[in-house]
Amino acid sequence: MTEIVTETVHFPTNGETMPGFLARPAGDGPFPGVIVVQEWWGLDDHIKDVARRFAREGFVALAPDLYRGKVTSEPNEAEKLMMALNMDQASRELVKAADYLASQPYTRGRGIGAIGFCMGGGLALTLACDSPHIRAAAPFYGINPEPIDRVQNLRGPVLVIYAENDEWVNPPVTSARLREALERHGKKYEIQIYPGTQHAFFNDTRPEVYNAQAAADAWQRVLRLFRENL
Repeated sequence: MTEIVTETVHFPTNGETMPGFLARPAGDGPFPGVIVVQEWWGLDDHIKDVARRFAREGFVALAPDLYRGKVTSEPNEAEKLMMALNMDQASRELVKAADYLASQPYTRGRGIGAIGFCMGGGLALTLACDSPHIRAAAPFYGINPEPIDRVQNLRGPVLVIYAENDEWVNPPVTSARLREALERHGKKYEIQIYPGTQHAFFNDTRPEVYNAQAAADAWQRVLRLFRENL
């Protein structure tokens, strides 16, 4: 198994600094980079574990801390934190995170991937539209923001993951709207809806919704996407 290094880093964002969790393979690299965008819970153990998993697969993974240290496991508190987050500002901060990751000597220069879950899924797709560094994106069951009007700015393929039984997202409507926009602008994409799954099925810290088979398949698709394009 690849030896990895983890650390808390700080990078400049719009006049201030922002913390983030960084995981990378030991050694000088260079390695392909990935931005990992949190769910509404905050930069919790699950998101840090996703970053570590990428590092063990040979990527440098940066998970920006959009809540700046606030983490919760309570849905009501998570909703309050998400509603208090300025999504436009968060999008700008993620662009700065991609700038930071791209500038590191251990990050390879072909481009960076973006992945996110729930709230982070929408933000990961927005990041892919906003940053010239993002060359592949994998939004999981993304909710607002949904940058339909900006997908013409995508610079690489998109793997869009949905759960079949997702009251937050309404996959048939959301996927059809996104598919139409991607096709209209000639973008390369894959939309995968996993039968029998629920929102957040990739999160293995939530046994009530976690689906091991779907999560494993989605993970392999993400790795293939990033290895082919970064």
